[in-house]
Amino acid sequence: MWPTSNRATFQVRKNNTENSKKGNRSTPENLEVLYEDNHIIAVNKRPGDIVQGDKTGDIPLSEIVKAYIKKKYEKPGAVFLGVVHRLDRPTSGIVLFARTSKALARLNAAFSKKKPHKTYWAVVESTPMADSGRLVHWLKKNPQQNKSYAYEKEVPGSKKAELTFKTIGKLDHYSLLEIQLLTGRHHQIRAQLGAQGAIIKGDVKYGARRGNRNGSIHLHARELRLEHPVGNSDINLIAEPPDDPVWNQCLHF
Repeated sequence: MWPTSNRATFQVRKNNTENSKKGNRSTPENLEVLYEDNHIIAVNKRPGDIVQGDKTGDIPLSEIVKAYIKKKYEKPGAVFLGVVHRLDRPTSGIVLFARTSKALARLNAAFSKKKPHKTYWAVVESTPMADSGRLVHWLKKNPQQNKSYAYEKEVPGSKKAELTFKTIGKLDHYSLLEIQLLTGRHHQIRAQLGAQGAIIKGDVKYGARRGNRNGSIHLHARELRLEHPVGNSDINLIAEPPDDPVWNQCLHF
């Protein structure tokens, strides 16, 4: 429950359509910043961005945000930026970074205790699931495949995964689900929904019949609510999904 006394609450909601059309990947010039202050910065990640460097050698979002800060604030030296959490490469939505070591330590502690409230949107193929409910699985990661497998019962090496979902809209061939994560596991939403036959549009790894042309999947980190790590305020961030025909239909629900 959010405190209601003696606390400032900031709600940030942006729809930077022009920026979303300028290329497929984030750059310092087209970066969609949702919120920034001296301690934190939140951006709307595009599908295809990697949050941290990996074996591909592609420039990660963390370095792009550093370049943005360095240019905007004319920083002469190195820019500090701490990665607080991650999103899968084909996923879009809110990514939060820390701009100070104090903020990073406090955010790491908050996320480890699951204090921030995260909401996702997923466009899924027609499914026999109920319109709302709770999913509980045990997920086991296969590092070689970079994939998690969902089991109905605990198996060696598995971790319990829980989420809640509700259907908030229906298209001709798809449904829009709103998802609340109760645990944070590798590919959790993708694996759990896939195990139920609610396959995310474009997610070939978890059962989609075909991929999206740009390599994205229709999974979006829609909302993040958290207590500011330094200031006495609550922040509610909302990120619009990518500009494509299916997501655009979802915005009318």
